[in-house]
Amino acid sequence: MFFLLRMAFWLGLVLVLLPSGSSQQPQGGQVAASEAISAASATVGDLRQFCARQPDACTVGSHVASQLGSRAQAGAKMLYEFVTENLKHKEGGADNTGRDAKSNADRTVADKDSQNTLTPTDLAAPWRGPAPRKDTRHAV
Repeated sequence: MFFLLRMAFWLGLVLVLLPSGSSQQPQGGQVAASEAISAASATVGDLRQFCARQPDACTVGSHVASQLGSRAQAGAKMLYEFVTENLKHKEGGADNTGRDAKSNADRTVADKDSQNTLTPTDLAAPWRGPAPRKDTRHAV
């Protein structure tokens, strides 16, 4: 979310600084850079004092932000569990490596700590023979 806000800010700044392409002057006249900076600093100062003026709004806003954060965390956890469960079902769910139950339990504990995105076929390196020789003497 913060990324989107930053991107909107910088995009707005770029759009403001781009030339307009027309030779017409704006209706209200020109605004000096110092006036724009003083207006921006006054706005920031006003926003800093918002919680002092409206403590109820800040309290409700902090509760809403914490609830949204906990919901986002719960949703991410649910999505992660759903994806990992589907990946286990796609792999067949059966362990064909011949390990006993104890080592299998140890592996599931290790699986929770890692991303475990490679399948056994991914881990096995394919055999590649030597590269064919390029003999330039007998070119056809």
